[in-house]
Amino acid sequence: MHVPQLDDRLQDVYDAVVHRNGGEDEFHQAVCEVLETLGPVLDAHPEYLESGVIERLVEPERQIVFRVPWVDDDGRVQVSRGFRTEFSSTLGPYKGGLRFHPSVDAGIVKFLGFEQVLKNALTGLPIGGGKGGSDVDLRGRSDGEVMRFCQSFMTELHRHVGEHTDVPAGDQGVSAREIGFLFGQYKRITNRFEPGVLTGKGLDWGGSRVRTEATGYGLAYFVREVLAAHDTSFDGKRVVVSGAGNVALYAIEKVHQLGGTVVAVSDSSGFVVDDDGIDLELLREVKGGRGGQVTDYADQRDGATAGDGSIWQVPCDVALPCATQNELSDKDAAALVENGCRVVAEGANMPTTPEAVDLLREAGVLFAPGKASNAGGVATSAFEMQQNAARESWTADDVDGRLETVMSDIHARCLETAEAYGSPGDYVAGANIAGFRKVADAMLAQGVV
Repeated sequence: MHVPQLDDRLQDVYDAVVHRNGGEDEFHQAVCEVLETLGPVLDAHPEYLESGVIERLVEPERQIVFRVPWVDDDGRVQVSRGFRTEFSSTLGPYKGGLRFHPSVDAGIVKFLGFEQVLKNALTGLPIGGGKGGSDVDLRGRSDGEVMRFCQSFMTELHRHVGEHTDVPAGDQGVSAREIGFLFGQYKRITNRFEPGVLTGKGLDWGGSRVRTEATGYGLAYFVREVLAAHDTSFDGKRVVVSGAGNVALYAIEKVHQLGGTVVAVSDSSGFVVDDDGIDLELLREVKGGRGGQVTDYADQRDGATAGDGSIWQVPCDVALPCATQNELSDKDAAALVENGCRVVAEGANMPTTPEAVDLLREAGVLFAPGKASNAGGVATSAFEMQQNAARESWTADDVDGRLETVMSDIHARCLETAEAYGSPGDYVAGANIAGFRKVADAMLAQGVV
């Protein structure tokens, strides 16, 4: 069990978070992970403590919970619950995705929003942090049912969003289809074509090129920088990727382009190993066109095998957890260390348990937290906002080039900050402190708000 290692000056802050947010374990975990790294910052900047910046930062500016009634294809009324946590607008309008999944509750949305604040700060772009979603389960629902749900959801949410206020995007369970239905309802209610109110839109009506690929591409770019900082590259490296959604698929694509070989991939059905390298075209066909499972890949590919147990038992040089929170346990981390893994970079939000993080860092594995390594998605969402504001449409090469620059800058900022605060090479400390300081300094400048 992970025992928080908090500076005495921060213990009361953490205790208050736990007391005021009972049962929200993921939120406690996210806050603790950041507070554990801030002791050296308070030594250099006691004004952060004296001004109550930290207490303010861990409390959302606004939390919205609402009923979402909708009618299914059988004419039955369904009632879901909607959430939007507008965590911090210190650096810009609230920015963060909407997640439609049965696991969504107030604590999940709050943890995601808190992470989003620091992640967005690391990009260097003028965006605050927020997150939202619903506990609805839309798997297997018709387009008509999805449309009616999204229309009901936006009927309430439209009161709280806008290009200068709060700009949601997609997340788990929210793709271009859902964004389209949400945008259409917003336009219908407000009588405004306001493309800057949502990101992840279709290219024909205000979307950005490379947005779908951005999180996976950005993850690969970040790992390339990690490897380069240690005088190596993706060439000849075995890579394991969990998940089979957009983040995982586009991470695989970019890793292959950068010279690595992804040898294993997973989904809820299990995992598959292909030592010759995952055939991405076949994987997409199995997962998309055929609506199958990752384990079906082995039936279509000579030499590939479906695995038993955990994907993290597969020997690799680089591990990319891209599925969901707390998927990589201390047992998994021990297997990675034993098999010689050198880099673990998070593609999902907080997919590594605190115990696993401790074990990886103690073993000298280069560990990149999601707020740094998976920031490519929100960075490209901010690019979409810029294009909307200027009524422009950038080329794919332009967007990809900007994404690559942002990820390189985040990597450099993490290393420079970790070095400055006595933790050279520690990406967790570097990411947390760099993101925190950017937000905290802006909060001080703006007064007690």
